[in-house]
Amino acid sequence: MSPSLENPLSLEQQLEALREENRCLRAGQAVARAHQAESDSEERHNARFRTVFDNSPFGQKIITPDLVIRQANRAVVNMLGFADESSLVGHRIQEFAHPDHRADWAFLQERLWSHKLPHFTLETCLVRTDGSSFWCQVTSIRFPDGAEELGYTQLEDIGDRKALELSLKRLYDAQETILHLVTHDLKTPIAHIQLLTDLLQRQSDAPSATAAAQETAHYLALIRRSCTEADKLLKDILFLGSLEANLLKKQPTDLIAFLEERLPAHRLAAQHKGLHLALELPAQAVQANLNADVFGRVVDNLVSNALKFTPAGGRVTVGLQEQQGRVLLRVCDTGIGIPEALQEELFEKFSTSARPGVGGEASTGLGLFITKQIVQLHRGKVWVESEEGAGACFFVELR
Repeated sequence: MSPSLENPLSLEQQLEALREENRCLRAGQAVARAHQAESDSEERHNARFRTVFDNSPFGQKIITPDLVIRQANRAVVNMLGFADESSLVGHRIQEFAHPDHRADWAFLQERLWSHKLPHFTLETCLVRTDGSSFWCQVTSIRFPDGAEELGYTQLEDIGDRKALELSLKRLYDAQETILHLVTHDLKTPIAHIQLLTDLLQRQSDAPSATAAAQETAHYLALIRRSCTEADKLLKDILFLGSLEANLLKKQPTDLIAFLEERLPAHRLAAQHKGLHLALELPAQAVQANLNADVFGRVVDNLVSNALKFTPAGGRVTVGLQEQQGRVLLRVCDTGIGIPEALQEELFEKFSTSARPGVGGEASTGLGLFITKQIVQLHRGKVWVESEEGAGACFFVELR
């Protein structure tokens, strides 16, 4: 074949080689751009993480599986009393553990890296460089970093919360002691006073009793009344101490039968005071999920209050109805009513709204507070509607 025929083929091959080289260059540039974009994105991601990490109000640190601090933010540095991050990095976190809480970090290490939990939280005590200590909540998250696994750990200073918990525990312990003294140690002398009062009362009631003995009988009656009121207060306090939601076993209860069984004793009290106690019930059955023994205290408190604040000749009505899956119990009276100024604190403990009844009956200031606690434990609500001089209506709604 002559040279003139070979040259065009050679040029064509050269052009194709150039085209292939150009394609490879463009592909290489595309890959380089993709790598650069990925690198830029990773750099931006790292910058964002570093910004959040450095400026977090919580202590943030990166630890290795042997609990060496690899990275820490300013909050951790300040928390532990160091000058800067570089003086903290490289230390093991156990170096700052309170002697009584060094085992906490071994436990965290075991949970994260031996048991492979993805995250773990505990409360522990750390010691600053100046020797002072503080409580903190530690939350650690295990994450992969190349060929190793690191821990991202957040420290939150909970010293104020712990101080409050300790203060509340001391207060609770003191209240528990007082409650024990009041409800147990005080009951015996009151019972003795009542017994002695009854003995003296029988003597003063004898046919041969003199005028002085009759006067003594009057004072004994006052003592007996005081003992009765003190005993009622003790029972209220003891009842409050026993109220716990997790111990309140509830079951479906026929409320019509429940009220019909609960009210006879109150009817006798109403007759004694010259009052009419009425029960208004629906024709159909009404059920609610409740603890009948405990909820009975609600009915007793509301009916007793209505009788206490209704003058002779008045009327107290206990009503029940069910609407849209909700049960409404109401206790209404035609008594002296409740001034608006007193209604706001009516359900508070030892409320200043507590008043003597129309017959001088004393109040412990706990009855309506106990009523509210019981209703809330039954996931219900209680409220009052009243005007001074126009009676009062108390409502209890149960779902």
